[in-house]
This record gives sequence, structure tokens and C-alpha cells, in this order.
Amino acid sequence: MNLEVKHTGNGILTGKGQQYLGEKRQANGKPVTNGRSEDSVKQEANGKGNIPRKILNVYSWQEIQRHNQEAAQWLVIDRKVYDVTGWAKRHPGGHQVLNHHAGEDAMDVFRAMHLKPDIVRLYFKPLLIGELALGEPSQERNKNSQLVEDFQELRRTLEAMNMFKANWVFFFLHLAQILILETLAWLMVWHFGNGWFVTIFISFLLVISQGQSSFLQHDTGHLSMFMKSKWNHLMQKFLLSHLKGLSTKWWNYQHFQHHVKPNIYPKDPDINVGPLFLVGDLQPVKYGKKKIKYIDYEKQHLYFYMVGIPLLIPVYFNMKSMQLMYFQRYWDDIAWVSSFYIRYFITLGPFYGIFGTILLIYVVKFFESPWMTYVTQMSHIPMKMSTEENRDWFSTQVLATCNVEQSFFNDWFTGHLNFQIEHHLFPTMPRHNYHKVAPLVRSLCAKHGLPYVSKPMLEAFGDIVRALKKSAALWRDAYYETGNRSSTLTHT
Repeated sequence: MNLEVKHTGNGILTGKGQQYLGEKRQANGKPVTNGRSEDSVKQEANGKGNIPRKILNVYSWQEIQRHNQEAAQWLVIDRKVYDVTGWAKRHPGGHQVLNHHAGEDAMDVFRAMHLKPDIVRLYFKPLLIGELALGEPSQERNKNSQLVEDFQELRRTLEAMNMFKANWVFFFLHLAQILILETLAWLMVWHFGNGWFVTIFISFLLVISQGQSSFLQHDTGHLSMFMKSKWNHLMQKFLLSHLKGLSTKWWNYQHFQHHVKPNIYPKDPDINVGPLFLVGDLQPVKYGKKKIKYIDYEKQHLYFYMVGIPLLIPVYFNMKSMQLMYFQRYWDDIAWVSSFYIRYFITLGPFYGIFGTILLIYVVKFFESPWMTYVTQMSHIPMKMSTEENRDWFSTQVLATCNVEQSFFNDWFTGHLNFQIEHHLFPTMPRHNYHKVAPLVRSLCAKHGLPYVSKPMLEAFGDIVRALKKSAALWRDAYYETGNRSSTLTHT
């Protein structure tokens, strides 16, 4: 396919390839490629087809790195340079993900976050503006090229081992346990009534169901259950929106930012939790030096138990989800989330009434919240946090995450997020394969002198509070040091 493309400098492409990511489509939604088969499409995406190579502009890393702002966003993928400025807001994973990598080599994150990268490349074709000059390395000069090469070789090895192929029996059993628990809760109320003992017992069943739904929707959000993206998206809507009452768009936009830049301030929204909590080493010192004291941060490790643990899901998650849905008018998400409440009112409303049903919903969320808070925070809060250092993909993920020791219970209780390192390196990998690839990841860490942190679960839970306490001490020292210094200068 020989496209005449001219770059206008503002993220808009003109010429014969001007249609938005290919205007003609097949019935299955894939772009029409002049009647060629999908194999030939993949060959073209890999540069293996007998397609005349068009002349491209060449760029240095110095030029590319200047285009790292929202008004000018260039990405490098497999030595090809793409201008995504005008298209970023239409990116299915959110424009922030592209902006976070503007001016950088995005090859590894591109492969990590997409189920079929070779097909996705076709959609990027109209955005292609050039390639790296011959003398330029494939990634920025500050990155360890040998580590990048070793990681890419590891990924090819895992692909050859079919580690990205899902076991449908595994996922079917996890889905079955969720549906059985939900159905059993309703049948118990229908048969035994709404007494206190029954209500407490079904709340316990629903907490387990909600927690496991969180883990399974996380799998589908990363496209690791089905081979087709659309089936993963549909299942995620069923699990997260219909079974849990949360917006998939909100979850994905926030979660993908966390994945591509974990523990990097301010790009990772999961660590941007001020002014309620200050985490890491930088935020507390910044607040302390500026004499900011919205709350007594010295006690944040204590009110974490009273505020952070019980209110993460029933208050913060629900508030953010509803805010995004209604302000952005995501009508499909609104419909799916509405079906969650309608289902509860139909099945449990006759026994508890409207107010009682709403109360039951949020009691379940209240008790689910500590479970999800500990599991999601144990692998990141105690780890290194920094501003952007432009590290390679492997180092970025390993330094910001840690694992929890494996056992049958730990795997089930954490939804296999006890293998957080492997999950962050390979987000689309089905979680039942994490334990198989962990030794290879550990070996690569040892080869390049990177820490591979794994700890017992209770220790990991305790490290959350210890990390908050450490951050509180940094805030206190910076806050009172500034005040003491000002007082000393006054007396002098």
C-alpha cells in the first residue's frame, strides 16, 4: 500500500491516506486492505510484505524528545516515528497514556498493552511521519540497550511458549464461582427470608463475589481472557458495570495510566492521593517545605485504617466513577451501571425495600474495601516513587512493584496479583501463567542487578503502614525544619 502522506506539523495528515485510521472496513471491523488477506496485512505491519517502501523523513532523538508536550506528541515504535497529537483524544485507552510517553521510545509499552500489536500498527499508519536516522539507537541513549534487548528476547521466548494463551477452563471456573455466589445469596433470602443471620451470611457471600469480580474484570480489562478484544470489553462491562456498578471507561483510563508509568509522580494517578495522604519521599517533602498542613499528616498511618481502608470502594471509587460517567456523558456505561442497581432492586428489593437494598449494597462494598485496598496497595506503596526518569520498560516496572509469596490461598485471595511484577511486565498475559514465567523474570533481574522483591503477605500488608509512617516523618521534618529555620533567622 503506497500512501502519499504529507505532515502538516499539527498532528493532522493530508494526502491519499487521509481517512481516519482507514475509512473502509470489513464486516468484522478490521480495515480493508485492498482485498489482501490478514496474513499479508500482518506481513505489511511487520515490514515483510513485498510493498514498495516509501521515503520517510529521518529524525534524531534530540528532535523527537522536543515533542513531549500535549501540543506536540511524537512516539517511536520499532524505530518508526508517529505524530499522535491530533489523534490522542480518540485513543481507546485514553489520551493521557500517549501523553505520558510523548518524546520517548514506546516499543515495549506498545507491545505490552495491546493484544495484537501487528494489527494495531495498521491503524497507526496514517500517523507515521518518519523514522530514526541510521546513526540513532533504537531507544534513548540513557537507556540500557542490552537490558532492552534481553527483555524483548524474553518476551519472544514467552510467546513461543504460548504463555499468552488463556486457559478457558480456568476463567470459566472463576466466572462460575461468582455467578454461583450471587445466585446463592438471592436464593437464601428467597427461601429463608431477610432475618439478621441470613442478611449477615449473604453479605459474606456477596463480599466474596464482589472481590472475585474485581479480579476477573481486571483480567478482561487487560484483554487476557479472550483472543478477541471485543469479547474482553463486553465481559468487562458485565463484570465491572453490571455486577459491581462501576464505569469501565473510568477504570481503564485510570488503570492504564498506572500501568504505563507506575509510581511516577504525577503521571500515576494511584499515587496522586493528596491532600488526604502523602506517599513516597517527594510528596511529603514538597508539602512540608511549602508549609501545607490540610491534615495532621504525622498520623496518616493511623487514619489510613479509619478512612483509606473502609472508604476506598464505597466512597472514592463510586464517586470518581459516577463523576466521569455523567460529566463525559458515557451513556453506555450509565446504562450498564444502572442495570446493577435495577438487578438488586428486582431481586432483593421485595425483601429489604429500596432503602434497605441500597444499604445492603454499600455494606457489602464497605467490607470488600479493606480486601481490595490491601491487595492493590501492598505491591506499590512501599516501593520506589519518583518523578519521570525515562527508564526502560523493564526497569520501570520492576523498581515500582513487588511480589507476594505464592500459595493456593494467596493466588485466590489476591487474584494472582501476588505476581505483580510479572503482571506489570506482561499485562495481557493470563494470570494462571505468572508462576511459570516468574523464574525467567527473576533471572533477568539478577543478570542486570535489579531487585526482585518477594515477601510474605502479612509483611506486605504491614509495609503499607510502615511506608505511610515513613512518609509522615519526612513531611514532619520538612515542615518543622522550615519553621525552625525561619524562627532562627528572625532572632538573628
